[in-house]
Amino acid sequence: MSQHDLITDLHARHPDITHALPGEDMYARSLDLWNGGVTTRPAVIARPRSTDQVSSLVRLAREHGTPLAVRGGGHDWLGRSLAADGLTIDLADLRDVRIEGTEAIVGGGALARDLVAESSPRGLLAATGTAGSVGLAGLSLAGGYGPLLGTAGLACDNILGAEVVLADGTVTSTQEDPELLWALRGGGGNFGVVTSMRIALHRDSGIVGGTVLFPGSQASTVLDGCAELIARADRGLTLLAELTHVPDVGPCVLVVAVWSGEPGGAGPALDEVRGLGTPLVEDMKPTTQQDLLAGFDQQVPHGMHWCMRARTVRALTPEVIQALLTAAEDRPGPGAGIGMRQFHGAATDVPADATAFGRREQHVALEISAGWTDGEDPEPYVEWAEQVRSVLEPLALPGGYPNFLAPQFTDQVAASYGDHAERLRRAKARFDPDGVFTATPLPS
Repeated sequence: MSQHDLITDLHARHPDITHALPGEDMYARSLDLWNGGVTTRPAVIARPRSTDQVSSLVRLAREHGTPLAVRGGGHDWLGRSLAADGLTIDLADLRDVRIEGTEAIVGGGALARDLVAESSPRGLLAATGTAGSVGLAGLSLAGGYGPLLGTAGLACDNILGAEVVLADGTVTSTQEDPELLWALRGGGGNFGVVTSMRIALHRDSGIVGGTVLFPGSQASTVLDGCAELIARADRGLTLLAELTHVPDVGPCVLVVAVWSGEPGGAGPALDEVRGLGTPLVEDMKPTTQQDLLAGFDQQVPHGMHWCMRARTVRALTPEVIQALLTAAEDRPGPGAGIGMRQFHGAATDVPADATAFGRREQHVALEISAGWTDGEDPEPYVEWAEQVRSVLEPLALPGGYPNFLAPQFTDQVAASYGDHAERLRRAKARFDPDGVFTATPLPS
């Protein structure tokens, strides 16, 4: 059937479902993704207001044999939240958050900041990433490294249950099928449309943290110090670092440090972070998670063009650090950078087979990000990202963080899930045998 038939059917059979066509304002808003380089254009974008409406849209797409995609926060760097010439389901109207004791029920379109806006004033913490503008479901389903990882674990570890619309339009719950919950906790949005999730929250005994910016000339010393702090792995302190470029300053090392452990340990731990070098700027203080995410959001560029690659290393060894420093020196422009995300503490306490997430021992996930603006030649950026990925290969563990992986790296994708690859294949074949949903890459 044609796109015209799909749109005609949507008008006739579901006039209650808000939808938009190219040229309309709502359509343009849904196209506004974090990666401004995505050029995919759906035939129609629909914004359901209920799980039943999501189910109707999935059934309609299947009847017409049209490509189907699901848009949450719009942060997937490959733009898989838009369906080329097909139907995109934008969950922007499913953002409700309800707190029940130390749990939250969140809609499939909720952003991280939506959850934290409700939990933070109640003295509760949620496992999120660093950016509040990211879709909570997309982040959580694929893993979800974040600044509270040492005490709260990965975002996926905190998914207690979910309501899911399967590829045939059936509405189910992970309460009815524990294997679906296992697959969702690290296997990404590859098994259906998650219309709501039940999330575990954590008591806030007072978090302290923020950012410290060091000049690029101190990068070697700062990363050596980060490696030492990570090796000691106090679960109360979670570190993220990035070799980056700051306008009017030049090459820098940005360190994000958050203490979420016992209150008395914050001072000594963060003093060690300050002492990694001579900071250009330092903003670490007692804060709320809501304010913490708001501060991070100010530093997240929106609308640039992006190419990303991933590696995982056991530790920031001298060889790894040297490779990172050399790569930073060779970057083609200010939008190219390398992020380092610590995995430790509570995230390592989860049994290896409890979730689909593939690696539970201490490690550092490397995010190789190449970002350029309109008018810049993308080729040097893409070549740089791939070169860094290749140089790091002999120093890295197999696989990488799926949220940053491109699907063409099949060997790396398969290794990312460790011993879970075959179980994930079976889950995909069971819940989505026709491959309707495409999110983070799965083993082929």
